[in-house]
Amino acid sequence: MNELDRLRKVLIPDGDLFRSSGVCVIAGTAGVGKTALALHWAHQIRERFPDGQLYVNLRGYDPGQPVTANEVLDRFLRALDVPAAAIPPDLETRSAMYRSLLAGRRMLVVLDNAAKVAQVRPLLPGTDTCLIIVTSRDRLSGLMAREGAHRVTVDTLHESEALELIRRVTAGYRGEDDPQELAELARLCARLPLALRIAAERAASRPWMPLRELIQDLRDESALWDALTAESDDESDAVRTVFAWSYRALPEPAARAFRLLGLHPSPEFGVPVVAAAVSSTPAQARQMLDTLVGAHLIEQIGPDRYQFHDLMRAYAVDQAVAEENARSRHEVLRRVATWYLRTAAGAQEMLAPLDRPIRLGQPDPSVNELTFPGYQEALRWFNVELPNLVAAVRVAEQNDLDDLAWQMAAVTRGYCARHNPFEAWFGLASIGLEAARRIGDSYGEAEVLESLGKAYVQSHQLDKGAEHHRMALALRREIGDALGEAISLNALGLVNLRRRDLRQAHADFEQSLDALRPLDELRWESTVLANLAETAYEMGRLDESADFAGRALDGFRRLGFPDGQGNALRLLSMARREAGHAGQAAAYIEEALSIARDRANLMWEGYWLLEHGRVQLAAGRPADSMVSFQRASSIQRRLGDRSREARALDATGEAYRALGRPTEALDFHRRAVAVHRELRDQWQLAIALANMMTAITQAGAGEDLRSYREEALTALTEFDDVRARELRSRIGS
Repeated sequence: MNELDRLRKVLIPDGDLFRSSGVCVIAGTAGVGKTALALHWAHQIRERFPDGQLYVNLRGYDPGQPVTANEVLDRFLRALDVPAAAIPPDLETRSAMYRSLLAGRRMLVVLDNAAKVAQVRPLLPGTDTCLIIVTSRDRLSGLMAREGAHRVTVDTLHESEALELIRRVTAGYRGEDDPQELAELARLCARLPLALRIAAERAASRPWMPLRELIQDLRDESALWDALTAESDDESDAVRTVFAWSYRALPEPAARAFRLLGLHPSPEFGVPVVAAAVSSTPAQARQMLDTLVGAHLIEQIGPDRYQFHDLMRAYAVDQAVAEENARSRHEVLRRVATWYLRTAAGAQEMLAPLDRPIRLGQPDPSVNELTFPGYQEALRWFNVELPNLVAAVRVAEQNDLDDLAWQMAAVTRGYCARHNPFEAWFGLASIGLEAARRIGDSYGEAEVLESLGKAYVQSHQLDKGAEHHRMALALRREIGDALGEAISLNALGLVNLRRRDLRQAHADFEQSLDALRPLDELRWESTVLANLAETAYEMGRLDESADFAGRALDGFRRLGFPDGQGNALRLLSMARREAGHAGQAAAYIEEALSIARDRANLMWEGYWLLEHGRVQLAAGRPADSMVSFQRASSIQRRLGDRSREARALDATGEAYRALGRPTEALDFHRRAVAVHRELRDQWQLAIALANMMTAITQAGAGEDLRSYREEALTALTEFDDVRARELRSRIGS
């Protein structure tokens, strides 16, 4: 029975589709063809899993850092159409969201090159409608014991299979070779597919050279390798011998490109960074890469995109250390890091032209960074290259390139703040902060502290966020960075607004605005004005809120900044609605929703629909408001934002009460209370409890309200603003 027959045993027929009887582990030595087998099988059965496929190379055996489960979940959730801003920061919550999204779906998930069970376990969906295929050099016995995984071990090829592989590669290039010589070539390659393909390609490229001479070359290389290595693994020796044999046959430009690419921070790369690494033009780099692909020393995985097998990368690193001096290796790393830095800076400027740019110093004339024609191209580059940026920062830190390390961490801040790749974000910023401190660069330290502050705030770690923003503020005051000081004050105001410390938030924003007035920074003035509008609204100062929001809207319109316009319109709607001007509010919120839909931003639409529903409710149209609230709830559920989903559910309950249906309203309020209680959101919990008590009373349910009242009043103890006092009065004592 071959491996494919054994793999098919894990599938259970289910009509025209399949279910899985458990995780399937494909194990075997390096270079034996595990990945090829997994992908071949997945291709054969993909139509039986019609909801799609997910693939990741976990790089468990790569010379660099393996991919963590948290990183994989971030990629998988994005592939499952979860907007970046809705992806939670922690592993447990990400894993729960992933399992929820895969429940009931029929999908293939391939987890390639896993080194440890810990890499895999959070990526198991726990449903028999999905097939999980794991490849590993390890037996992964923990998956057998706890998850009941099936294991198929891939052995080296039988001699007949090895000979067939060689003949298939050389067909049309060589005449009929002697079967005994083919068998000897297969033996020298340990009958491993990776080594066999390289050897067969070498034979195909020399059609007139007798096979016995190629075999003698390989025997000579094997003898040399035996003299140079203490390895006792025959298969490992065979693979590396074939690598060396193929490498030494390369023309020097391609050979140098091969070993220098071993220094690239990760196994995957594109043509432009290769050109930077080897100091060539992109056209020359592409020619060298074509030579390496033809020799099976690297693999092309997409247009202008290439990667190393982990064994091959380790060999390339060895050659770089052996044949390039320390100065040459350091210069390659500097050029590569500079290319990533300058390209990231250009992409960030395209994504957010109004953000304050990071000071980078003079460009390097030997490095030609990419430029981008538009927003989508820049965003696509960041999405693809983020893992390489993290790896590049790490390599820069390890090789005394601290200036480049902190600058890369800083220029990626804007992208990270908009898309919340928390693991990468914290990794970049933490390394960058230490780098800036090592070289005593206070400006750089403050820039990276701001990035870390944002990361902590957006991952709901407010105390740590405030701490980092305060440190950035102190440094910026010390070095006389007036705009940086204003930005840090605004960031501290946002922390306090989230904490509902409204007086302090208002003071922070006013200080920020005072610092901005002499600087002619319309973008930041408009941003702070919008934040003041939200703070004033929460303080019950409706006219002041509308004034701030109107001034913010005017500034954003002058700048042509739709993101800011939509938020300012939402704030204007809130202030005018509560002041009793539902018609004006409707015009504002409908314009905001139009911006969200034009920009295809589901997160904005879901949030702003809450205000749309409240405007409809205020206008005496509860049935219409219910449609808005339910649409908002559906979007938030899809985004995975449980807090905003609960707010939409609570608002739906208000719509049912306005329709005179308190019994139905009660169910929605109870669900909102349960979520806010679980999330420990004391402010929203108190609001939902008050609404639930009103529904209980209106429905005549006869429930004792004392425990709910006590819980609501306890939740309100930390708040002392006008809305909190009004809510206490409504709840009673």
